Amino acid sequence: MTDTRAVNQRIPNSSQAAQPAAERRAAGAVTARTGTGDRLHSWLGHHREMWREAWRRFFASPMSSGMTALVIAIALALPAALQLGLTNFQRAVAGWDGQPQISVFLHKRAKEAAVQSFADELRGNALVSEVTYISPEQALAEFQQASGLGDALVGMDSNPLPSVLLVRPAGSDRAALETLAAKLRESALTDSVVLDMAWVQRLAQLTELGRRMSLGLALLLALGVLLVVVNSIRLHIENRREEILVVKLVGATDAFVRRPFLYTGLCYGLVGGLVAWLLVSVGVWLLAGPVGGLANLYGSGFRLQGPGFTYLATLAGGAAALGLGGAWLAVARHISAIQPR
Repeated sequence: MTDTRAVNQRIPNSSQAAQPAAERRAAGAVTARTGTGDRLHSWLGHHREMWREAWRRFFASPMSSGMTALVIAIALALPAALQLGLTNFQRAVAGWDGQPQISVFLHKRAKEAAVQSFADELRGNALVSEVTYISPEQALAEFQQASGLGDALVGMDSNPLPSVLLVRPAGSDRAALETLAAKLRESALTDSVVLDMAWVQRLAQLTELGRRMSLGLALLLALGVLLVVVNSIRLHIENRREEILVVKLVGATDAFVRRPFLYTGLCYGLVGGLVAWLLVSVGVWLLAGPVGGLANLYGSGFRLQGPGFTYLATLAGGAAALGLGGAWLAVARHISAIQPR
């Protein structure tokens, strides 16, 4: 009897043997595997949440956030305004394409046919790009229009202005230009030759000076923007130190912890870039009227060009990149130093 009970205990019950293996496994621990799609979905979801959280924190303290963004905007508006002013200056002198010009003043007694033949001969010269003939009548009409002395010149018995050939050289080498001017002076039809190259050189040097000043100021103030963002993000990190410690205690990585601070720096830079564009636009609007009036006094149709959409995208994108870079510098130094004990 005892042996029978022992045997029965060793033989499993038929109902237990028929129990599905899945039900038996459900009673114990289960190991789950996370797929690549789930990880990507979680990663993107956390980025979206941190982006919204960064904006919520930005508007939760509008005074401090606005002051930081305004400092960034002022630092960016200065080189941006200088660059825009340089661009408008280059547009204003677009008629001077950087090439020197030789003005050939002809004798008053020069025949029209001889002048035309001389001009055709110059057009065939390899050192000459373009020759423009201005008759005495055309010169007088342009002088009357530019000087405003039309009524005073009407009573003159004869036209005192000579014929002029405006010679545009093919190159800008100084030695070649001086050689060409010397050959022009040797002509019997020539009364005077003026090589107008000094002004072109001054203009080119002035433009290059403005470009380098703009670039240097931009680099200097970009460094200032980085320092402002680094200091602001450092204060955010110190204010949330306890929160960071708790999150790291439950296994959060440094990448997980630094993500909200990176988006905060991005928000600072983006808002600062938009405000900088607004400041530059207001400045252009205030100066457009006086600049247009001054251009009209000189008989020019020049109008001040404001910052367009491309300018806005470039300024906002660059400011956002600076904000993100400053935030990265701050979190790379401070987040790793905060470790639970």
